[in-house]
Amino acid sequence: MKKKSSRNTKGKIVSAAWQLFYQQGYDDTTIEEIVDVSGTSKGSFYHYFEGKDALLSSLSYLFDEKYEELLEVMDPDLSPIDKLIYLNQELFLMIENTVSVDLLCRLFSSQLITKGERHLLDTNRTYYKLLRQIAIEGQQDGSFREELSINDITKAYAVFERGLMYDWCLCNGNYSLCQYSATMLPLFLKGFCK
Repeated sequence: MKKKSSRNTKGKIVSAAWQLFYQQGYDDTTIEEIVDVSGTSKGSFYHYFEGKDALLSSLSYLFDEKYEELLEVMDPDLSPIDKLIYLNQELFLMIENTVSVDLLCRLFSSQLITKGERHLLDTNRTYYKLLRQIAIEGQQDGSFREELSINDITKAYAVFERGLMYDWCLCNGNYSLCQYSATMLPLFLKGFCK
């Protein structure tokens, strides 16, 4: 029970922080505001995070929360390709509507220069577990090429998504990430198919 309570506390802090970052910008958000909006305490904040900068890498935590929500509502009868397209569209829609380009840029830059953990590459995240599950399903039902390993499929897909997000950041969000991906992802995924 304690683990779930601690995960909820951390989740409240992360959700409040990213909501405030989106609404008023990263630089204009204080730790006090995050604590207030999350309904937690400063002690709880510092238990999980060294400071506000440590929250930048927590965006992957929000992404994983979104994937967990989507898993509950995603049609299990979708093909593996359609599952990947669905998950991508929902995530990119969330990014466009709740994560500013500036914040996504900060996330990427923090992951590039960190000497610590690179959360975007953490294969224990829900994201990677879900991708592996879909890749296994695709090979078992014969829709994915047999010569590609589960790791090849998972990594290639993750690199594709990160690449789109990175380009969106470089272009300062001047196009719809969701719409562009809706056109390009199906073409990319054909490379996985027999």
